[in-house]
Amino acid sequence: MITTKSITKKSKYIHDVTPEAAMQVASNLRPDDLREVVEGHGLNPMLIPSCINNGFCVSFTVPNGRTAGLAGIEKDGRVWMLTTPDIHDYPVTFAREAKRFIDSRTEPLLWNIIDKRNTVHLKLLRFLGFKFLREIKYGPNNLTFIEFCYVRTSSCFRSDIST
Repeated sequence: MITTKSITKKSKYIHDVTPEAAMQVASNLRPDDLREVVEGHGLNPMLIPSCINNGFCVSFTVPNGRTAGLAGIEKDGRVWMLTTPDIHDYPVTFAREAKRFIDSRTEPLLWNIIDKRNTVHLKLLRFLGFKFLREIKYGPNNLTFIEFCYVRTSSCFRSDIST
């Protein structure tokens, strides 16, 4: 089983999540992440800190020391990430650390949905090796989301969805 300690020993940018880090991210989300949380899921972003105890959760920093994001994996394999604009100052570092996080996991299936308008995260998901499955209408505003997955033991379905 992968623990927060085992992944944080391998990276100076991945940390145990703290309520302070969660609040920093919740109060400074990238505009596309904020739009996805509010318009797509109908949630108040200030509730994010209360979710850090569900499943496995880490925070990411970037070389200037700022908290750049949170990521987590629920017990059913649902993976999620929320980021701040600080990821744009260190895009290569952030992408490599996100890959380190995903590569450290042992779950056979990671999955979720993403707002189709969140193009930065779609690009990151592609870099991380996730596959896009289908478009679905979701949430209180019936927005277009894309279902994605990462299957560790076999190939995931290829999609004709272009992002």
